[in-house]
Amino acid sequence: MTAKEYLGQAYRIDQRINSKMEQIASLNLLARKATTVFSDMPGNSTRNIHRMEDVIIKIVDMESEINADIDRLVDLKKEIAGVIHGVSNLEYQTLLELRYLCFKTWEQIAVQMGYGIDNIYKMHHKALREVAVPESLQ
Repeated sequence: MTAKEYLGQAYRIDQRINSKMEQIASLNLLARKATTVFSDMPGNSTRNIHRMEDVIIKIVDMESEINADIDRLVDLKKEIAGVIHGVSNLEYQTLLELRYLCFKTWEQIAVQMGYGIDNIYKMHHKALREVAVPESLQ
């Protein structure tokens, strides 16, 4: 695993968490629509009378998955922060933290650090060479 792949793992987990949260929001909307309609007309014998319960179970399952992903993300960010702090140059550390722990764009990093975008790219390339990926992942 390259340094860039290792550091980028947190962003991918964060994206999955956000995706699952959007799915929960969608399921919540569906749950609000899953109401019982009373009528004199005979009902369909094949309809799912537990529709609301099924949606709620899916929501609870998805929330459990999100909590597990959040736990993994927190652990991974802590590990990545330790690896970043192993880089000797403080500016490289700042750049790596902004990119891989705060998920900032290159433009945001350039503005925040007061460098041009080309300099940020060069610094990033140099910083990645100083990152020591844990041996268990190589």
